[in-house]
Amino acid sequence: MKDQQTVIMTECTSLQFVSPFAFEAMQKVDVVRLASLSDPELRLLLPCLVRMALCAPADQSQSWAQDKKLILRLLSGVEAVNSIVALLSVDFHALEQDASKEQQLRHKLGGGSGESILVSQLQHGLTLEFEHSDSPRRLRLVLSELLAIMNKVSESNGEFFFKSSELFESPVYLEEAADVLCILQAELPSLLPIVDVAEALLHVRNGAWFLCLLVANVPDSFNEVCRGLIKNGERQDEESLGGRRRTDALRFLCKMNPSQALKVRGMVVEECHLPGLGVALTLDHTKNEACEDGVSDLVCFVSGLLLGTNAKVRTWFGTFIRNGQQRKRETSSSVLWQMRRQLLLELMGILPTVRSTRIVEEADVDMEPNVSVYSGLKEEHVVKASALLRLYCALMGIAGLKPTEEEAEQLLQLMTSRPPATPAGVRFVSLSFCMLLAFSTLVSTPEQEQLMVVWLSWMIKEEAYFESTSGVSASFGEMLLLVAMYFHSNQLSAIIDLVCSTLGMKIVIKPSSLSRMKTIFTQEIFTEQVVTAHAVRVPVTSNLSANITGFLPIHCIYQLLRSRSFTKHKVSIKDWIYRQLCETSTPLHPQLLPLIDVYINSILTPASKSNPEATNQPVTEQEILNIFQGVTGGDNIRLNQRFSITAQLLVLYYILSYEEALLANTKTLAAMQRKPKSYSSSLMDQIPIKFLIRQAQGLQQELGAFSAVPVNHTQVMQIIEHLTLLSASELIPYAEVLTSNMSQLLNSGVPRRILQTVNKLWMVLNTVMPRRLWVMTVNALQPSMKFVRQQKYTQNDLMIDPLIVLRCDQRVHRCPPLMDITLHMLNGYLLASKAYLSAHLKETEQDRPSQNNTIGLVGQTDAPEVTREELKNALLAAQDSAAVQILLEICLPTEEEKANGVNPDSLLRNVQSVITTNTPNKGMEEGEDNLLCNLREVQCLICCLLHQMYIADPNIAKLVHFQGYPCELLPLTVAGIPSMHICLDFIPELIAQPELEKQIFAIQLLSHLCIQYALPKSLSVARLAVNVMGTLLTVLTQAKRYAFFMPTLPSLVSFCRAFPPLYEDIMSLLIQIGQVCASDVATQTRDIDPIITRLQQIKEKPSGWSQLCKDSSYKNGSRDTGSMDPDVQLCHCIERTVIEIINMSVSGI
Repeated sequence: MKDQQTVIMTECTSLQFVSPFAFEAMQKVDVVRLASLSDPELRLLLPCLVRMALCAPADQSQSWAQDKKLILRLLSGVEAVNSIVALLSVDFHALEQDASKEQQLRHKLGGGSGESILVSQLQHGLTLEFEHSDSPRRLRLVLSELLAIMNKVSESNGEFFFKSSELFESPVYLEEAADVLCILQAELPSLLPIVDVAEALLHVRNGAWFLCLLVANVPDSFNEVCRGLIKNGERQDEESLGGRRRTDALRFLCKMNPSQALKVRGMVVEECHLPGLGVALTLDHTKNEACEDGVSDLVCFVSGLLLGTNAKVRTWFGTFIRNGQQRKRETSSSVLWQMRRQLLLELMGILPTVRSTRIVEEADVDMEPNVSVYSGLKEEHVVKASALLRLYCALMGIAGLKPTEEEAEQLLQLMTSRPPATPAGVRFVSLSFCMLLAFSTLVSTPEQEQLMVVWLSWMIKEEAYFESTSGVSASFGEMLLLVAMYFHSNQLSAIIDLVCSTLGMKIVIKPSSLSRMKTIFTQEIFTEQVVTAHAVRVPVTSNLSANITGFLPIHCIYQLLRSRSFTKHKVSIKDWIYRQLCETSTPLHPQLLPLIDVYINSILTPASKSNPEATNQPVTEQEILNIFQGVTGGDNIRLNQRFSITAQLLVLYYILSYEEALLANTKTLAAMQRKPKSYSSSLMDQIPIKFLIRQAQGLQQELGAFSAVPVNHTQVMQIIEHLTLLSASELIPYAEVLTSNMSQLLNSGVPRRILQTVNKLWMVLNTVMPRRLWVMTVNALQPSMKFVRQQKYTQNDLMIDPLIVLRCDQRVHRCPPLMDITLHMLNGYLLASKAYLSAHLKETEQDRPSQNNTIGLVGQTDAPEVTREELKNALLAAQDSAAVQILLEICLPTEEEKANGVNPDSLLRNVQSVITTNTPNKGMEEGEDNLLCNLREVQCLICCLLHQMYIADPNIAKLVHFQGYPCELLPLTVAGIPSMHICLDFIPELIAQPELEKQIFAIQLLSHLCIQYALPKSLSVARLAVNVMGTLLTVLTQAKRYAFFMPTLPSLVSFCRAFPPLYEDIMSLLIQIGQVCASDVATQTRDIDPIITRLQQIKEKPSGWSQLCKDSSYKNGSRDTGSMDPDVQLCHCIERTVIEIINMSVSGI
């Protein structure tokens, strides 16, 4: 096998390939370049050139005619042209037909059949036959051999084989065979797809040479052939003979067309095939494009594979590295060996040239400051050195590369070199330090360990100089301090995370490998006392933001807070944190919020139970107010603010998180007999929370100044229109003037434009001061009562009882812009009430022990808490349902509106698109069907809010419908609230209730839902309702039967309209109801059997009765109106229902 591989690797070395110059000339059809080629180079391109000269061109231009003459002149002196012309004179149509027949024969008899239609009666070997044959037979010989190989490839199922063929091995006839191959592929492209031919050539000797000639004569196929070979290639090419042959062939192709080599490499990565080819092409490109100072293409390529975001590519290339190392001996022919050698050469090329192996004591260095045995890393090499370090980290940590002794020694020499004081130098030192932590096996001898300790000591001494010279705030000194703190607290996993974060890759580091480094740090470099003393004196980072990367003082302080070092040593850290919060800017640094969280925890939770006073001090209220100077309102809303929006938002986050943590830890603090002070409500009132949030989101709008509202509508309109040009922050001082005059907007005759503009201004103010604005608005919209002093509600009152919002002036209910504001406040206070009650339960948790003692029951200590939670939930449910019921009542027309002809059912007529046959009179058109009315708009606003409430908590919808509401509102709620379909889930439960009123309401609700949502689920519930009605018919008394069926019979019409399959069941039910009623009045003089008879006839022959609906007596119910008997009235109602159903079914409605 080894001998065969050696032969295959050297098989093409003696053959002449197409040069890049010649291939480019063929690509561009550059006749001048072609004329400059030598005879051997030109010989390889003859098949294509002869075809160009002889075949009719598509290009009829004069320039091509001249080029064609030059090509003919070029070919005139070449003897081999005659044989190629003879090949082109063959009847290729007949040849293709014979080839197709041979393919069919082989498929029928099996691939191994010796029968051939193309070639028969071979008296000698293929080589002799080829020599003695004319052009047609030569074509048939090569075609037959090629088709045989292609068939075997298709039947091999991906297993590689090597086919010995005289035609492709004889050195005497290689050029003639190549001519035949190129002509065959050009003239029979459908029979011989070039990608399939290329695949077949990999299995014969000299296949790479034939492939390059074939592609050179069809230069436009280069990318197609390369992609096909790569797509059909092996995932790991160096593991098999086929993979190595495929890689060699593609390398020859790319040497012929070097401009496309990187594109081919991209195909390799895209398909995750042939990793050795990708590396080999990169090595070839690196040699051609050598750059001493910059980062080489090899480093960039391999780093991109291992450190990119594509996990599939990373795994694929990592497998290539691991498999390459598992082979017993790597030879110079191995692509992995060549890659490692090239990387090592690049590493050694940037190492300091003057480097003493003698370990010099620090005292000696101090004695001779002008002599440095540690020569520094050149500035132009620092970036390349950092890239090499990251690459080796990825190779060892991700791909599992095991460095040789030479590689380990050179890596350690590079890591412990001393770069210049530049930002790149800081980055290099940080990477070197983390690499030492990640791969401690690189330090294996005492001399190497001493070299590392000296280098770490140099880092500590030079940290201040580097920071001042490089201008980088995040220096490696903070990283050293942070690692030391992690080692002292034995947080090895945190060190591993820090290393992975700095290196920018996730690698596996065993905690046990850090034991020696831990000893060095904790005993020789950073003792605990040094760590604490250094951290306290660390200055804050100016203008701290996410743009400042690396390891900063904030990381060290955060870790010390977590380990409670400050409280342990009784060191106050509050001032440092406050100063750092003040020195922040956008974008927000990711470590700030965790710092605030751990600081709050250190304020509330003592470091130990034995010392409950070991806590940090909170930020004072005065310090907080200093932060918010200039944004708390007043005339100077845009004054020069001392602190950034970032600092204000962080302090706001601190306050809110502190209060939340205080509530969450109430029980723990009570058990420790500690009660930290909460921030006052007056402090919260002085902080414009929403204003800050809007500023942070970049959504603040420009507004202006506000003055007193005059009485004249025109003047009012002019002023409030001017207000829309001003900023929200400048509008804050005038919010009280705006809200206090809202009651004047309820007077009749106020233009709609004024109302809408006020609504817009209110919504703008709501973005910056919602709490205060809501309280002022609720108080301003209270109903005005003479001789009664209005109550001034507070924020606390409204959170306890949100329904106060709805106790406003009744005129608000018919003023849509103000009703929109009212609903906005109602929704907000309902949510605030939930949060308030939850917080109240947590605040009073410390009283639980005394409550439990008063119960005195063993095993029931949790009962009071369960009861309190249940009471809270019950109160919230009652509160929400009461709000919904009040809003539904608002949707009903008032007595005055009813007197004016307003009907809520008619208002929904257009929404439900119910078509009726009777034509309304003109007066009803003007009154009832007017959709542009205030009532309709208020109904829409309310329906939107109810939809949101139902979606947020479906239990509210269930509770409201179990309570019930006027059936006149069902058309409105079903059509106006999109989430009403959830009622289908609990209607069966509602129908099963024992109260007759709930059963009636459920059936009426279902009838509207079936029309709105004609779904399979609605059909099943409707069928259930019909069955329940039939069951109730047998158990209800006469009085209850009348009370139940009179309001529910019209619902049956809706069932039939939505679901025609229910027609038979409903008709049977109606006749059954009529029969029961008839039996109850059989003893009376009034005989109603004729009605039953008519119902039977209608059911049997509906078409004959379809015109009865036009009879006004049926429609208006005027027949037998003198009878007051309930059963008689019910029978007439049944008859009207049946007639309506029959007419609906016949007319197709």
